Amino acid sequence: MEQFIQQLINGLAVGGIYALVALGYTMVYGVLKLINFAHGDLFTIGAYLGLTLLVSSNLAGLLTPVGAAIAVFIMVSLFVALIGWILERAAYRPLRNANRLSAVVSALGASIFFENAIMLIYGARVYVYPEFMRPDFSIPLLGINVPFMRLLIIAASVILMVCLWLFIQRTRMGASIRAVAIDQAASRLMGINVDRVISLVFLIGPGLGGAAGLMVGIYYGQIDFTMGWTYGLKAFTAAILGGIGNIPGAMLGGFLLGVTEALAAGYIAMAWKDAVAFLVLIIILIIRPTGILGERTADKL
Repeated sequence: MEQFIQQLINGLAVGGIYALVALGYTMVYGVLKLINFAHGDLFTIGAYLGLTLLVSSNLAGLLTPVGAAIAVFIMVSLFVALIGWILERAAYRPLRNANRLSAVVSALGASIFFENAIMLIYGARVYVYPEFMRPDFSIPLLGINVPFMRLLIIAASVILMVCLWLFIQRTRMGASIRAVAIDQAASRLMGINVDRVISLVFLIGPGLGGAAGLMVGIYYGQIDFTMGWTYGLKAFTAAILGGIGNIPGAMLGGFLLGVTEALAAGYIAMAWKDAVAFLVLIIILIIRPTGILGERTADKL
């Protein structure tokens, strides 16, 4: 039982990271019907930017580990959100009325550009996060000792997702995002600035992805310039698992994928965790091709 609880908590921590990245994929798909293949690389930028801020700003001597994490968390999210906004203006908006293949090629080109830019700036070696960001103490929970930073990552992921959900469901701008996701032409007729809504989506999604990149650096302690491909693929899988275009589905898919991987690693073998996770995806898509929650095609505003 203790092993199950430990693996469950591990899975929730990793699943929260997957869910945050998956939200970026599903929000962009919701408003543009486009898969932003560069999203995983924005996640990587967040991880590297977080490392740069932690090492160069001497936060270790100024703040506690939690305080430093919160400060860097905010700065990374804002900076990566800005990069996402620039990406939309430079790579996607000019092709808004072009055929879908042109936008896909542009997304792939942006992904290659970001990955190689990171490699040229930082180099190809693996970087290690500062030790002070991984405090060596645990909190007793359900009969086991859980590392504090693991609980902090779970809490931060849940808080961000709840805030996003409330923003989408309870605010006028959130209603605009839902309207644009349903029908752009009708939204324009209703006076909604579609370009502004799409720009906002490219601020929110990359911001969450950048925060997730920082969480990975804190959680695992090391990063590399190719990590965006791995986590991007897992997050995209989570979005499909929950129902691409559906925000609660992306959240559910991320947590489900993370828990499945953790349980497979704990009870079968570490080498089989990816195979088991994708097997679960295949089974669910055979039973429900639109994902667990499915893609919403209509909504009440």
